[in-house]
Amino acid sequence: MPPSCRPTRNLVKIKQSHGGSSSQARSVIDGLEADVVSLALWQDTDQLRKKGLIKDGWEERFPNRSLPYTSTIVFVVRNGNPKGIKDWPDLVKPGIEIITPDPKTSGNGKLAFLSAWGSVIAGGGTEEQAKEFVTQLYKQVPVLDAGARGATVTFAQKGLGDVHLTWENEAHLEVKENSDLEIVYPGVSILAEPHVAIVDSNVDRKKNREAAEAYLKFLYTPEGQEIIAKHYYRPTNADVIAKHRDRFKELKLFPITDIAKNWEDAQTKFFAEGAIFDSIRK
Repeated sequence: MPPSCRPTRNLVKIKQSHGGSSSQARSVIDGLEADVVSLALWQDTDQLRKKGLIKDGWEERFPNRSLPYTSTIVFVVRNGNPKGIKDWPDLVKPGIEIITPDPKTSGNGKLAFLSAWGSVIAGGGTEEQAKEFVTQLYKQVPVLDAGARGATVTFAQKGLGDVHLTWENEAHLEVKENSDLEIVYPGVSILAEPHVAIVDSNVDRKKNREAAEAYLKFLYTPEGQEIIAKHYYRPTNADVIAKHRDRFKELKLFPITDIAKNWEDAQTKFFAEGAIFDSIRK
């Protein structure tokens, strides 16, 4: 998330801040002077709207519902896939250890949980069966790191676990940095939608809206979409993603509305105090 796009004559300086989606949203709410944000979860961006930092209708201000790219959750396994992990049901076989971050604190963690739950629903299962599945899955998680980076360190560097549930782009980076790992694509996973938005209160105060908007509009250009594909995010330009189909395996991607009314409902249903995730972790 670049928190500064400041025009100085003909020069735009870009400063970046990276971290968990919710923690980054909280930082902006607490005073980090971000001009633009790209957060993992819709509700984190909308929190900025609720605090008066972003104007109503933010989701419709850029093309494709302010989504220049999408992503999903995939599996990273040890080389040769010694445990034979091919799809979601394999994760709950005896002896499989799963590494995934805490969905109470991590956007990656929330998406992994929702992917697991949705895999049951997409296969015709009931919510009770989905709950049974995720209950068993999290019994086989030896440690819940607070964020995605911690989970990556636990799996790739510390060598704990048999499978790591992570963003598609992070999986490619993980494998590139560690030749002892490989990626497995499940048959179905969640459609991850990291929206982009202008932080209106900040750009209006600093009078740099033109530069901030240009920065986000660039993401939709052919050049911007090529950069997105290069880093293993899924471009929303049909021609660009078709050109790079070799790196984006086709799988069924379900929207949040397949398992909840919307993102706010998903937060309440699954991750609020005393909700489903708390009940399965007792």
